[in-house]
Amino acid sequence: MTDETIADRIERLVAEEHELRTREQLERADDHALAADRGRLTEVELELDRCWDLLRQRRALREAGFDPEAAQARPEEVVEHYQQ
Repeated sequence: MTDETIADRIERLVAEEHELRTREQLERADDHALAADRGRLTEVELELDRCWDLLRQRRALREAGFDPEAAQARPEEVVEHYQQ
């Protein structure tokens, strides 16, 4: 996987996140659609966190003179507990 591949994935996820947030505003009266979109939004947010983490790992490894391919996607439990 390359940095460009990860960045492309981030772009697609951000676009989906924006679409879901827009639909959330439009579907306030439809509880079923709203629940489905909220569930997917949670998944998208988590995947974005994991992608950003992976991209940062790759960049840090490269800057330190190591192989960026050594970076690995971390589990949800790890990336969700980072301090902002």
